[in-house]
Amino acid sequence: MLFRSNNANILEYLKSIQYNKYIFMDIKINYKIFLLYLICPLALFSQSSGEGILIPNPAQLRWQEYEQTMFICLDPCTWQGREYDNHSYPLSKINPVQLNTDQWCRVAKLWGAKLILFVAKHTGGFCWWQTETSNYGIKETSWKNGKGDVLAELSKSCQKYGLDLGVYVYPGDEQWGAGIGSGGKTKDTTKQDAYNQVYRKQLTEILNRYGTIREIWFDGNCVVPISDIIAKYAADAVIFQGKSATIRWVGNEDGFAPYPNWYTLKKIDLKSGGATALHSDVSGDAYAPVEVDVPLLKNGGHKWFWASGTDRLLLTLPQLMTIYYKSVGRGGVLLLNSTPDTTGLIPASHVTVYQQLGEEIKTRFSKPIKKMTGQGDVLEIEFSKPTKINHVILQEELTNGQRVLEYVVEGLNDGKWEKLSEGSSIGNKKIDYFTTGEFNKMKVRFLKYKLMPQIKNFAVYYIRSDVDEKESNESAVAIGNWQADTFTREWQNVKFELTPYMNAIGEYEIYFESLVRDFENKAPSNLEFSDWKLEMYGREAPESIRMMDGSNGFRITRSQQTLDEFPTILYLKIRANMARSAGDVVLRRIAY
Repeated sequence: MLFRSNNANILEYLKSIQYNKYIFMDIKINYKIFLLYLICPLALFSQSSGEGILIPNPAQLRWQEYEQTMFICLDPCTWQGREYDNHSYPLSKINPVQLNTDQWCRVAKLWGAKLILFVAKHTGGFCWWQTETSNYGIKETSWKNGKGDVLAELSKSCQKYGLDLGVYVYPGDEQWGAGIGSGGKTKDTTKQDAYNQVYRKQLTEILNRYGTIREIWFDGNCVVPISDIIAKYAADAVIFQGKSATIRWVGNEDGFAPYPNWYTLKKIDLKSGGATALHSDVSGDAYAPVEVDVPLLKNGGHKWFWASGTDRLLLTLPQLMTIYYKSVGRGGVLLLNSTPDTTGLIPASHVTVYQQLGEEIKTRFSKPIKKMTGQGDVLEIEFSKPTKINHVILQEELTNGQRVLEYVVEGLNDGKWEKLSEGSSIGNKKIDYFTTGEFNKMKVRFLKYKLMPQIKNFAVYYIRSDVDEKESNESAVAIGNWQADTFTREWQNVKFELTPYMNAIGEYEIYFESLVRDFENKAPSNLEFSDWKLEMYGREAPESIRMMDGSNGFRITRSQQTLDEFPTILYLKIRANMARSAGDVVLRRIAY
């Protein structure tokens, strides 16, 4: 194969091909990045399979295979009806008499979560475990006469229900003048050393008392020196942000991972402590996959902590399935939040939503029509008779690294192979869906890869769902994407082939949905457009397209049917604004 050849032949081959990194876009990547994999793999990669491919360490691999994890956010701000504790509620009045960590675990199991990540300490500094480092914590409440320990109870419950435990320990503390976004840096520099000792002790207590911790969150980075503590007590955990980071924030709180989703990035970006999906780099020299966090109270609002009257914000099942497809289905790990109320229980209305989500995922994906494993550049599934198919799941064997760079899924119908979907990254899981068809065979072809693809699951499904498809993933389809380095300040010509998606009369929106931006750069990160032109009805159709308000996309009106040989194509020029971004190009038919 290609990567077994000598370097001279490789170079000539790479010069002869064009690797289309961005689906449906005429934007090419320089072949030279591939040469780096081949000539100097040891210089590029620290964790290596021995063949120039980065592989996850055991903690990362375990975490990626969770796929679904559950946040639990409880804090004095829950009693205040706020998102951040302002220390206005007397601790003596906090008494969640029904608090039951078994219930939390049962809810996690309902929707398939494999780990619970508990906010042991949020920005206000309140500690849910017994500690002498602070006089603002569980021992100052009325709950169990100040003798309770939520972390201890949750650790036991997780063991009982077969769940792993993670902890969110905010690096800062507003009582020390290290507020939101500080990473633990105190405004009064004379207090820094003292606070460092307090935080180090808090972290040591948590990691040393409550069993094995599998994930640690340092939200907003961490400037307190704790690498020695991590090495001693948490070598088998994944670390979110900070200099010890081994996983990354996706870069938004919407539940969507940008695509493609590469697990590698530059080591210098990872060591910054604040890397996101924006820093993903297919040729990176460090391995750190992406976590996708989203609150359940997200439907027309955004709340991580419970407050009275917030059930109206509960995500619907169709919305949650869209999130599932764009997080787990794009190779990320979904971190879906839960919000116990002031009784200490997750509200029954929330439990119902989690149960519906778990049942829908199970209904759709627990029983594939057929599946296989294998390696090679083509895998094929054959049926005994024409079979309805509308979903495919692909999973790489990550113990051998993320290898696939480009693939296409095809179905054999009436003696002809039909392209059904295509993509770039696969990783832990890629879910593709398409219009239902009847096929005698299904196959996936791997067009570009670092080394020979090793697939642990190629599964096909026919999914019929009662979920309202007007709101689910079927109503909006990603027809393209862009990454941090796709666009510069120079105008680029881009073409979108819309024919497969706009074959019915109606109104459509094509919009550029930014999923992550460069948070270190305060400049505008939106894309800019010019010279757009729509080809439709066999001619240019300027009357059928207009820019939408906000300038993030276009409204297209299709008022008549045409023959199939008349394509619908959008041509335009795009450039980046001042700051980098990454996201999806989404097409949606408007329903009235």
